[in-house]
Amino acid sequence: MTQLNVEYLTFQHGPMSFSAHAMGSGPIVLCLHGFPDNLNSFRLQLPALAEHGYRAIALSLRGYEPQAIPADGDYAVDTIVTDIFSVIEQLGAGPVHLVGHDWGAAIAYRAASLRPDFFRSLTTMAVPHAGRFAREGLRLIRQLRRSWYMGFFNIPWLSDWVVSQRDYALIRRLWRDWSPGWEPEPHVLEGVIDTLSQPGVRTAALGYYRAALSLSALLVSAEEAHYAVPVPTLAMSGELDGCILSDVFEQLTVPADFPAGVRFERVTGAGHFLHQERPEAVNSLILDWLSSQPEG
Repeated sequence: MTQLNVEYLTFQHGPMSFSAHAMGSGPIVLCLHGFPDNLNSFRLQLPALAEHGYRAIALSLRGYEPQAIPADGDYAVDTIVTDIFSVIEQLGAGPVHLVGHDWGAAIAYRAASLRPDFFRSLTTMAVPHAGRFAREGLRLIRQLRRSWYMGFFNIPWLSDWVVSQRDYALIRRLWRDWSPGWEPEPHVLEGVIDTLSQPGVRTAALGYYRAALSLSALLVSAEEAHYAVPVPTLAMSGELDGCILSDVFEQLTVPADFPAGVRFERVTGAGHFLHQERPEAVNSLILDWLSSQPEG
């Protein structure tokens, strides 16, 4: 494999700035990480995408760096997508392929819904259609038990404190529970802990959950929750996902929500962090999906 160098980019949106890693040249594939994670989540995807003729960019999301923490503390998904639109406009290369994992997937669904003209394709991992999950997924008792942390993160001060205790033991537990039997390289999880340890970042990351379970978010109508995602979508779930059950993901991937088409793939032997656990299988699925999309 040809040695490829990582480029370090910075994007601005208002007073905030966002770091990104990029590799390769060609059609842009913009990658959005989740929680608890950081832009290094896609370290195993960027080289593969670059080798196959794409410009792969992994973006650090709002709140995951001190310089990307908004003064108003707004972490509503509809606000976060404006960061993504700003980045795409700054890239100035027309519609892009969007890849999202976990919160990155939730953001990707909404971004594609609001501005389908910005996207050639959508690839989501570990989280189904976010509106359906919030309205229907959390009403399934067996899924609600897995999602206990969402309610806990909505207890200000206490959850911030607990998350930081014993060298972020709760975060380490979530990685173990969500991807059972997988041991990430030590530097990977330590990098995530370092990210959350930056000034203000831990509270910002938990702010996503507080915005998602706010009263206004919980009172949306079924019509609003079941918003259409009119961009061709590949939705991937890890067979062993301990965070969002794979069969729940599949159940909530409703073809009617995806008028441009949706394809569901279950990755065997992988949990929540499927793209890091089984990168060859996931990269193959992504590359096959991207190559099937019309150019221009």
